[in-house]
Amino acid sequence: MNAAPAAPGLCMASLDRALTIQQANQEFFRQFNGSSEEICGRNFRDVVHPSVQQPLMRQFSHLLEGKHQRFVTPVIAVGPGEESAFTVPLTAVAVRGGALPDTSAILVMMPSARDAEGTRVVTNRKKILSEMDARILEGIAAGVSTVPLASRLYLSRQGVEYHVTCLLRKLKVPNRAALVSRAYSMGVLKVGTWPPEVVEDFVK
Repeated sequence: MNAAPAAPGLCMASLDRALTIQQANQEFFRQFNGSSEEICGRNFRDVVHPSVQQPLMRQFSHLLEGKHQRFVTPVIAVGPGEESAFTVPLTAVAVRGGALPDTSAILVMMPSARDAEGTRVVTNRKKILSEMDARILEGIAAGVSTVPLASRLYLSRQGVEYHVTCLLRKLKVPNRAALVSRAYSMGVLKVGTWPPEVVEDFVK
């Protein structure tokens, strides 16, 4: 499975409802000292220390049940071998699907151990988004599904889906989870900000 584009200092992974790692960026693979073949397909609980697995799984359950849209918690992540455990703040966000209001994926982000303070992502910032694109992207990243997003932005459901389709095409991704992941990795969405916020430099 292909890795998502890497953002310096930011480990990212996309999980399914069973918390299986579907894809991750190069920084994530580097952090856990494995290839995509070794990491993808594993359950996320396998890459955190046993002492934090139970509370972390409870947080993920609340996310899947819709009790929260996101959570931030310090976790002890485990690299290769117990001696390489390190503590990092983990942010998990539920990404809701299109037609179904259900959670379709969970996006997990954490700074790398060598750069726990995080780094500013430097990219060639082209103005690729309209104002409406930016608001819709922020809504998707916050876990808002189509109908409430349409109501919030005074659009029809079809109008939201049209803009989502355009965003998927612009960022060359197949679904909403990949869209949020790509936006963070390109630096379009600010890291460590809630609710999610598009960097104004990308807005026309």
